Amino acid sequence: MNPDIGLIDYILIINSDPAMRQTVRGYFSDHNFPARCASNWSELKCTGTPSLIIMDQSHGLDQLRSIRSKSDIPIIMTGDRADEVDPIVSLELGADDYIVRPSPRELLARTRAILRRRQLSRAAQIRKRQEGGYRFNGWRLERYGRRLVDPNETSVSLSKGEYALLLAFLEAPERPLTREHLLNATRVHEDIFDRSIDVQVLRLRRKLEIDPNAPRMIQTERGIGYVFALPVERF
Repeated sequence: MNPDIGLIDYILIINSDPAMRQTVRGYFSDHNFPARCASNWSELKCTGTPSLIIMDQSHGLDQLRSIRSKSDIPIIMTGDRADEVDPIVSLELGADDYIVRPSPRELLARTRAILRRRQLSRAAQIRKRQEGGYRFNGWRLERYGRRLVDPNETSVSLSKGEYALLLAFLEAPERPLTREHLLNATRVHEDIFDRSIDVQVLRLRRKLEIDPNAPRMIQTERGIGYVFALPVERF
């Protein structure tokens, strides 16, 4: 485990030089970066997906192009010549970095930098998905913190299942949703022991509706399921 960049599966090293392979692998392992090696792609028998690939440029740009067409796995290309063309072509084809005659220490530093940027990018994407929320009829659901606020700015507590159910409605307002769809939406977030979505809808209505017996927000669609009947605004 590397706390600064998260959990590493393994680093894949493709290089025809056995001394180089073993030196880099040993250095990475000494710094808690599991590594696997191969002299070429044909002898590779690794299982799982590597966290990053270190590949010698002599193994071909076609292979780089093939990997990048299928995956966004970070790739560091290495070379023996300080040729201006090779780094440019490699980077244009999707390599994340190109290093000439690297030392194990430099390779590890570049690997850490790439994986750290990758983790920060993913964390930012997750935060972005969690930001914002929905407004409806004076109410507000904030995705960050799963906070529901009524028109009087009072927080209303929601269970995980109630939050998931309300979110499913707000993501598809004024559209009939089947009971199966709603049940699946709540199961993503917690185990539901009562298989009837009607019970969950009733609990949510009691928190949202002035009169749960004459609901204005969550209405029953006979023979289908339910519909969130009010317009919803994203923010």
